[in-house]
Amino acid sequence: MNATASTAKQAAPREAGPREAGPREAAPREAGPRPAASPSSPARPEPQSRALVELGQALQATGYRFTTVTPATHSRVKARTDHVWARDLADVFGWSRPFQADAVPAAILRLMQAAGIAQPHRDGWRSTLRASTLDGQLYFHSAYPTSDADAVFFGPDTYRFGRALRRELADLQAAGRPVRRAADVGAGAGPGAAIVALACPQAEVLALDINDKAMRLARVNMELAGLANVDVRRSDLLNDIDGEFDLIVSNPPYLLDPSERAYRHGGGELGAGLSLDLVKQAATRLAPGGTLLLYTGVAMRHNRDPFLQAVTPLLAGLTWTYEEIDPDVFGEELDTPAYQDSDRIAAVWLKATRPQH
Repeated sequence: MNATASTAKQAAPREAGPREAGPREAAPREAGPRPAASPSSPARPEPQSRALVELGQALQATGYRFTTVTPATHSRVKARTDHVWARDLADVFGWSRPFQADAVPAAILRLMQAAGIAQPHRDGWRSTLRASTLDGQLYFHSAYPTSDADAVFFGPDTYRFGRALRRELADLQAAGRPVRRAADVGAGAGPGAAIVALACPQAEVLALDINDKAMRLARVNMELAGLANVDVRRSDLLNDIDGEFDLIVSNPPYLLDPSERAYRHGGGELGAGLSLDLVKQAATRLAPGGTLLLYTGVAMRHNRDPFLQAVTPLLAGLTWTYEEIDPDVFGEELDTPAYQDSDRIAAVWLKATRPQH
């Protein structure tokens, strides 16, 4: 999942889903009452955000790279007792290990302090953010474990989403279908919006979320990527934004989280609530020839796909394809009460296009 999409808050059996938390984490989003839409990205970042941009640039200058793994893998790696304190930047900003001042360049520690992300830890420090890389771009997101209600997700779902999104964008360009206006719904740290903006530099790209922390980090990450055509805005799904779109993309929360944390709770039956709500909205908000690209997770039951059954009637009048792109994600969730009757959780990809006429 990606960050904080929005609404759908039916309490069906609850439990967790993708994004992250402790040893079990994951990613859907959710929130209670939604604030009204706020204006677009500020022209001048506040001092801590400015320092965070400079920190990202400093990390990029070192050649920093880190691939974020699942919470279960992260927990196993971090549990190794021979490596408690950070030894390099990947330990500090990737594995969320505590560090002592001599483990990082002094300039980087100063920028961390100026950005407000250097948290005192015993006789050292701990970063409250991680930095992950995707396609050569650096993205700040929440440190491990992502147990806070407003945590900002980045993980294996992000990489799968990005890979599928790049493929579809290449197909759209090959078909000569221009993207003038696009939205990444539940943008989180902003990787989806960035991928669209990089592929479609002429497009106006909206990165939509309801999580203030996610919006702040998305603005920082867009500046790090040098993307001036991304506008970060607050919106519950598409409810607070007007107009039609040539492209709508989303990687919403799709699990059931007992605490209903915004970044991982999808609501509805087995976490499908947000994804279904988005499809309903997108069907009426696509411009002629416009396309919805949705990455979500489905709890399969008795060899059946309940999401496909529920979404099919919502796609009337659209041309669409649906594929399973990973048959088994977040298998540890099957041990939780909400998924006791599920066989597996699969990652799926839905492409739906409104006819030109």
